[in-house]
Amino acid sequence: MATAELEALQAEVAATKGVMQSAEVLLAGLHQRLTTAGTDPAALAAITADLATEKSALAAAVAANA
Repeated sequence: MATAELEALQAEVAATKGVMQSAEVLLAGLHQRLTTAGTDPAALAAITADLATEKSALAAAVAANA
């Protein structure tokens, strides 16, 4: 494998790891918020609104790193 190809592969692996780690943090935070909210309708509505707002940004980040 040529050096340039190896370096490109290493960069892709590093970027993918970063995206995966970010997703893990996001999901852990969401889990914590849902656990804390329990069955409180106002808290669940706030989480739903936040997710709707952040959905586009997350989709764009995933697409950019695909």
